[in-house]
Amino acid sequence: MHSIRLISSGIALALCLAAGTQAADAPYRVAVASDGIQRVTIVGGSYFFKPDHIVVKAGTPVELVLRVERGIVPHRFVLDLPSDQVAIDTQLGEEPRVFRFTPGTPGRYPYYCPNRLLFFDSHRDKGMAGMLEVVE
Repeated sequence: MHSIRLISSGIALALCLAAGTQAADAPYRVAVASDGIQRVTIVGGSYFFKPDHIVVKAGTPVELVLRVERGIVPHRFVLDLPSDQVAIDTQLGEEPRVFRFTPGTPGRYPYYCPNRLLFFDSHRDKGMAGMLEVVE
């Protein structure tokens, strides 16, 4: 009886994976290092960003390291914070690019890849998007 449950669970998991569904990952809460900086690396790839939900503290410096997995499809990273803070719009490469800023206004700020090929969906529409959440 136990083996039937395990097989059923395995089949359900396989069906979910085959359908392309997965449980949402918990937000990645960026720790403040001993030097007072919140450091996080975001990796872009085949229509994804990892992590895709980052939580940082307002008023604390952030060091954001961006890179892309090896591949032939070019990707960009766009992040718009309030105009008095920072806007990032950069091509992703295998060499890491580092951006430093101090978020001041709490809120949820999307990041995404706006690239698209002719009449196809944008990379953002295909799931290459994430959220920077700034909290008190």
